This record gives sequence, C-alpha cells and structure tokens, in this order.
Amino acid sequence: AYREFLRTDAMSAGVYALPAGAEDKQKPHSEDEIYYVLSGRAKFFFDGDGTPRHLDVQPGSVIFVGANGDHRFHDITEDLVLLVFFGPPEGTRAKQGSRAK
Repeated sequence: AYREFLRTDAMSAGVYALPAGAEDKQKPHSEDEIYYVLSGRAKFFFDGDGTPRHLDVQPGSVIFVGANGDHRFHDITEDLVLLVFFGPPEGTRAKQGSRAK
C-alpha cells in the first residue's frame, strides 16, 4: 500500500493507496508526517495530544501528524491515494528505539 519514491538525509516521500472499504493498519511513526490527498474520500482519526479528532478528507486535504501521534484513515468510501512526506526519513528515528510503521 506504501511505495517510497524519495529518500534523502532530511526526508522521505512516497505514495500510500488504500481501496474503498480497506482497513488502515498503520501504527504511530517516530517521525513527523504530512499527507496530501490526491484522490478519494475517507475519515481520518488523529490523537496526538489526548484530544481525539475525526476529520473528513478529500482531494486537496493536507494533514500534519506529529511524531508518535496515533492516526489512521477509516470509513474509506472512495479509493484513497495520498502523497506522504516524512521528516526525517521514515524509520530513521525508530532505529534509535522509537515506534514506527
């Protein structure tokens, strides 16, 4: 579901795709993350500070998730395609003992 296409010392980027009705099983990441919705519709759950939120997402939506924030897409009603950006690169902090996808 996730294909990385860029990795530098400072960041990584990829495409994340989830079909309608899918379950997003991702876990909190140890890096900051930005999602840009290219296509599809869904709801997005986020709890990074003890205040759970559910957002409607659609093409053009931009979502920031701070490191270690609990998050996932749900109620995916149209195939979802997202650009994903990690800073620093995904998994680099996890090697130092933090949680990752």
